[in-house]
Amino acid sequence: MKYAEVILPLPLDNTYTYCIPPEMEALVRPGFRVIVPFGKKRYYTAIVRTVLDDIPSTSYALKEVHATLDSAPLLLPPQIDFWEWMASYYLCRLGDVYKVAIPSGLKLESETVVYCNHIDDETPLTFKERLIVDAFPDASSLTVSRLEKITRIGNLIPLLNKLMQQGIITVSEELKKGFVSKKETYVRLHDSYRKEEDLTPALAQLKRAWRQEHLLLAYIELAEPFSADIPLKEISKKRLLEATGAGASILDSLVKRGWMEYYEKEISRLQSYATAQPLSRLTPPQQTAFDEIKSVFETKQVCLLHGVPSCGKTEIYLHLASGMLEQGRQVLYLLPEIAVTTHITDRLRNVLGDRLRVYHSGFPDAERVEIWRELVSRKAPVVILGVRSSLFLPFTNLGLVIVDEEHDSSYKQHDPAPRYHTRNAAVMLAHIHGAKTLLGSATPSIDSIYNAKTGKYGMVSLKARYGEGAGLQIHLVDTKELKRKKIMKDGLLSPFLHQKIDEALKRSEQVILFRNRRGFAPAMECKSCGRTVRCIHCDVSLTYHRQHNRLICHYCGYAIPLPHLCPACGHHDMKWAGFGTERIEEEITALFPDARTVRLDLDTARTHRDCERILTDFGEGKSHILIGTQMVSKGLDFGRVTVVGILNVDGLMNFPDFRAHERAFQLLMQVGARAGRRDRQGIVVIQTSQPEHPLLQMLQSADYDGMIASQLNERYLFKYPPYSRLITVVLRCHDETVLDENATVYARFLQDELDGTCVYGPFSPPVGRIQTLHVRHILLKIEPSQRTSTVRSVLESVYRKMLSLPAFKQIPVHYDVDN
Repeated sequence: MKYAEVILPLPLDNTYTYCIPPEMEALVRPGFRVIVPFGKKRYYTAIVRTVLDDIPSTSYALKEVHATLDSAPLLLPPQIDFWEWMASYYLCRLGDVYKVAIPSGLKLESETVVYCNHIDDETPLTFKERLIVDAFPDASSLTVSRLEKITRIGNLIPLLNKLMQQGIITVSEELKKGFVSKKETYVRLHDSYRKEEDLTPALAQLKRAWRQEHLLLAYIELAEPFSADIPLKEISKKRLLEATGAGASILDSLVKRGWMEYYEKEISRLQSYATAQPLSRLTPPQQTAFDEIKSVFETKQVCLLHGVPSCGKTEIYLHLASGMLEQGRQVLYLLPEIAVTTHITDRLRNVLGDRLRVYHSGFPDAERVEIWRELVSRKAPVVILGVRSSLFLPFTNLGLVIVDEEHDSSYKQHDPAPRYHTRNAAVMLAHIHGAKTLLGSATPSIDSIYNAKTGKYGMVSLKARYGEGAGLQIHLVDTKELKRKKIMKDGLLSPFLHQKIDEALKRSEQVILFRNRRGFAPAMECKSCGRTVRCIHCDVSLTYHRQHNRLICHYCGYAIPLPHLCPACGHHDMKWAGFGTERIEEEITALFPDARTVRLDLDTARTHRDCERILTDFGEGKSHILIGTQMVSKGLDFGRVTVVGILNVDGLMNFPDFRAHERAFQLLMQVGARAGRRDRQGIVVIQTSQPEHPLLQMLQSADYDGMIASQLNERYLFKYPPYSRLITVVLRCHDETVLDENATVYARFLQDELDGTCVYGPFSPPVGRIQTLHVRHILLKIEPSQRTSTVRSVLESVYRKMLSLPAFKQIPVHYDVDN
């Protein structure tokens, strides 16, 4: 008897062992998918970690592998190594990694299916029971989840149990349908007419059926079946009918008479593209940077490319990627968000053609499965363009990982686990595969700059902008002074910004306005008592959305109609406070009625196709003013943009986070860099009540090195990264008193165990309650030299100790590493 040690897609600490039936022994190998039972009735798709010839004796009977799904490994050894590193470093479970790594179409699992037996209308049933029975059309089956949607009954289980006892329904566990290959109908000559001498008499019989004769002759011309040198071409039914203009009934008649036949062929869902243009020639500064990167890669595994905005980093990436493809190796090109992926895809595809594959959650699951299978089976040299999830693809010959905009906070995964940072994980992925990593940014993260300065990474600078642009002029506008003088009372635009927008529009140029808050207003405030309308589930104010005339919580989705009376004091004096992108759009439309204004935020771009449409229209000049949140800062390249307005910068700098100044500087510089990207002068107008702030002064003079130096000094004093590693222990509970008591004990245990480590807290984060759960954090500052395995063992030991406290079992705990 052999045994399979498997990984399950569940938040479990360990792998599980199953017996392999003798008839399946040749079909079960590491990296294969198998169906296994888990629990009393459920079935899951597990990944085989190892196959064992023997295991220690157990006091319980091992379950058997139920079925196998693959004839070749779906997961390769480097991937399993990467999964195990991620689970270890980011303090999560291997099953957590599995859940996010594999596309849903490759994870079959069972679901509860309910069958309704025939019953009489006179059978006594309650109202809810009758709702359940009436949901079944013609005694068909329904899943429990589908039944809940139809009946709108929250908890069906007690009702289903009662109906089962009465024999009205039966329940079974069935495997969900997973990935299904796409098939298309093709047409060919019947075997009896493959030779020319056999087909000639048949054509004579069709003289009276001229439509069928015309269709058959057209097929012969398209398929070229009688050439000795050219094999028979495959013709789809759809192509044949489109080429001839014939109706399907005519082709059906030929099939019915036995002259032709249909057959099904598996086809790819992935579109085919031809390479349209060769690589552009690099400018002398770009060529110098390209050569320096290659030189760095001779001695270092990781290189940081610090290039000013609009210097042509993408061209350098393309040349490096093309070099890897020529060597027969694969390239992973990472971007922070789907919005940027949409914008850059056409640019890369024009050069790479079919050697480019795009992988992210905006595509249907079936397409992602096909890319996964293609990488495993073909092992072809391709460039994968994607976001965080593309790290988990089954690369077979990875040569280069490019992390563009490596500073971007979107690279950090927050929920669910694993809570990894894409940049750091990409470096480890490349290391496992023996590949190189290129980190690129106009505003590199302080962590990466520090690693370059200390010699861990190589570093290349590119200071020359592409083209003959005059660079950026950054203007700071003191809104506090303007409001004091009553020059800027209720409006959102200062006179200076208004003037620059007007001038740009008269020159047929474009404008981008940035505000990192969506909705019409961040809060509704009572002028009588000063209270704001807050979410009943979360510790935040509700955001006013005028389009829906509702107040909405951006954390849990709770929404209420716009109140006319203050919920606290009952007065009518309710007014919105602050402004978001929706209000900016309304005001800009009123001020510039002849300009077409569009908005890019989560409300207007719910899908990647919405985002693509908005950006394409703006890129083609169909719209003139683009208003958006941080989505407009993500590496977008528009040649006609000359004015960028940042309407309120103060909130970015005052956020309670040690990285607030770094991120504010990066975000402002990135947003500003959307202006003047060709041969035009770019103007950035920053509206602030603190124009004298040192960070804004450094931004105005583009003193990035000065910002880095000041931040590194502060972090050294207070032991923040890169001079330590941060781990946040996150505890949540409905009962705030129980949470505080247990969090205090937890922090004390950690302080006792982690000698020499700073333990801070417990404390409440800026948003202390989310979706009815109160939240507490305990912050650990770990010395960079301390081993991850040591810290993990201590955290696991303390967690086991906490489980001895009865109240602690109702408190979910997770760890956020490098947050």
